[in-house]
This record gives sequence, structure tokens and C-alpha cells, in this order.
Amino acid sequence: MSDTRPIILFDGVCLLCTANAQFVLRHDRRGHFRLASVQSEAGRALCERFRVDWDDPDTMLVIEGDRARRDSDAVLAIAEGLGWPWRALRALRVIPRGWRDALYRRVARNRYRLFGKRETCWVPSPEQRARIL
Repeated sequence: MSDTRPIILFDGVCLLCTANAQFVLRHDRRGHFRLASVQSEAGRALCERFRVDWDDPDTMLVIEGDRARRDSDAVLAIAEGLGWPWRALRALRVIPRGWRDALYRRVARNRYRLFGKRETCWVPSPEQRARIL
């Protein structure tokens, strides 16, 4: 039986993105999510499948089967999957998606300038590796 847990696809050289991945690993005590950086072999295959440019990823995805949530919907899917108290952030769904996504895209376009970029991809600890594709 294959693993059906949702996969978070993130930019492994972006400091903001890797901080988010580390946050998920720290707070996802149930092991609900798996993660894949766009720079990994599995990540590149997911990029191709869901039409994300791995050389310049402009979004983070949460992939569940054949469905991919992107932009602000991906952020809210992560919050919901982490459980309480993070699940309370789903109240932000009252904000129209267009507005949420506009803010998400503005941060995503400027993430390297605002937060920085690693020279190499982030490497998880030995304990975290089982959850990384």
C-alpha cells in the first residue's frame, strides 16, 4: 500500500521556505505531512506533474493524490493539517482567495530579497529524513 499522506513541495534554498518546512516537521507531531524540495529528484517529478518551474518556483504546493493546493490555500492546508492551535488559521478563509493569493505572491516574488537564499539545499536532520522525499 502506498503512502497517501499529503506532500508539501517547497523551495529548498529559500530561507523562508525551509523555515516553514522545519516548522512543519517540529509541529506535525502526528506525522501527517511528508516534504519534498523542488531541488530533489522527487520534487522535480512533482514540479513537472503540477507545472511548477523548479528553477524558479513561484509557489509552495500541498499535494494530496491528484489534487494540488497552491499559494494561500497551501498555507491554510498546512495549518489545518497541523491541528490545534494552527487549525484556527482557517478563519482566514473568510478573506477572498484573490486577496490572500495577491499577498502570498508578493511575498513569494520577493522571498530571496526579504529572507535570503542558501547556496545549497537545506539538509534535514537524521530524525527528519524519514519524512523527506
